[in-house]
Amino acid sequence: MTITLYELTGRDAARPFSPHCWKTVMSLAHKGLEFERSPVPFTGVPEVENRFGKTVPVLRDGDRVISDSFDIALYLEEAYPDRPTLFAGEGGIALSRFVEAWTMTQIHTTIGGRLLLDIHAMLEPQDQAYFRQSREARFGKSLEEVVEAGAERVREFAAKLEPLRLMLGRQPFIGGEGPLFADYIVFGAFQWARVCSAEQLLEPDDPVAQWFGRCLDLHGGTGRSVAAAA
Repeated sequence: MTITLYELTGRDAARPFSPHCWKTVMSLAHKGLEFERSPVPFTGVPEVENRFGKTVPVLRDGDRVISDSFDIALYLEEAYPDRPTLFAGEGGIALSRFVEAWTMTQIHTTIGGRLLLDIHAMLEPQDQAYFRQSREARFGKSLEEVVEAGAERVREFAAKLEPLRLMLGRQPFIGGEGPLFADYIVFGAFQWARVCSAEQLLEPDDPVAQWFGRCLDLHGGTGRSVAAAA
C-alpha cells in the first residue's frame, strides 16, 4: 500500500520548502515508512485529492486522506504504533501543541516576512502572481516592504531562541535523548529558511544551530536531501 505525500514546491520540484510539509517528511522518516513525494505548486494546491483541502501537506495512505501536519502526525502515531513513537504518550502531544504555538508566534512571524522575495523567486510565473497578490493582501504592503521591515526582526531573532537554547544545553533534542514530533515542528521552520535563503540566521557555535545540524543528519540525512540555498 503506497503512501503519498503532497508537498509544496516551486519551479524546481526537487526543492520542497514548506515548513509544514517538512514536519511530515521527518515524521514519515521517523516512523521508517516508505512514501512517494508528489510536488505541488501554489496554484495546484486546490486540486489535490479532488479539492480535499486548502493547504498542503496532504497525505494519502490507502483509503485514508489526511491534511495538516499535526493531524498527519497523530494519524501516523495511531496507524503505526509498532514504529518509533512521535509523541511518547499524551504528554508529548500536549508538549507538541505548545511547541507548535511557540514556533508559529516566535519563529515563523520573525523570519517569514524576510523569506517572501526568496520564495517568490523560486516560483513559476503563474505562482509568482498568485503569491504576490495573496501575500500583499495579507500584509497590506508590497513584498519588498515586508522584506525590508523583516530585517529588524531577524536581528532580534537570536534573543527569541533563548528558551530553546537553554534547554538544548541540557539535552540533545527537544524530545530528550532522541527526537520527537516537537523537534520536527521547530526543524521545519529552520529548514524553510535553509532551503529558501542563503541568509545566516544563527552562528555556527549556537546550540540551536548545532541541534539543527543533528536534525539534518537524522534518518540517513533526510533533511540534507535538499541542498541549502546558495
